[in-house]
Amino acid sequence: TTGLWLTELTHFYDVILQAGYRMDFVSPLGGKVPLDERSLGWLYMDDAARAYLQDQAFMGRLQASKAAASVNPAEYLAIYYTGGHGTMWDFKGNKDLQRIAEAIYRQGGIVSSVCHGAAGLLDLQTEGGRPLIEGRLVTGFSNTEETLSGVKDQVPFLLQDELQSRGAKYDKSIIPFRSYAVTDGR
Repeated sequence: TTGLWLTELTHFYDVILQAGYRMDFVSPLGGKVPLDERSLGWLYMDDAARAYLQDQAFMGRLQASKAAASVNPAEYLAIYYTGGHGTMWDFKGNKDLQRIAEAIYRQGGIVSSVCHGAAGLLDLQTEGGRPLIEGRLVTGFSNTEETLSGVKDQVPFLLQDELQSRGAKYDKSIIPFRSYAVTDGR
């Protein structure tokens, strides 16, 4: 079983709320967003994430996410693809998520991701039909990290390879599993 990596949502959520923005939770089909059981282990959790697990309003939002097909991208300034191994099955090939992200980008908004959430970037195209990430600096869970996490043979594809196959300039931390962020435009 897999799903959303909890702290990859909660850390971002805290920053967005502090900045005065609102965030909707959206998933491919809507409804319950499963949590990756590994993300709930003592090694990965922090006090803030534990508090969110006890927050009925927050957890209720995760139980009743909006369906991607129902989202009007004109109402959004940004999209953030959060991580967790579940995104490897759910994000790539999802036309509704692709529609949302491409529209947000074309209206001047931000397209962002963390870790395995970069799977949501794979299908995005420019108005000219080229991969949106072509020639752009990106990062995400590396092939080395998949191997070290022991699931390389269980995932449907290797994210690093897929990002690079679409012409992205992939970069990663020298030390696996360390925080590492890049930006290239919006």
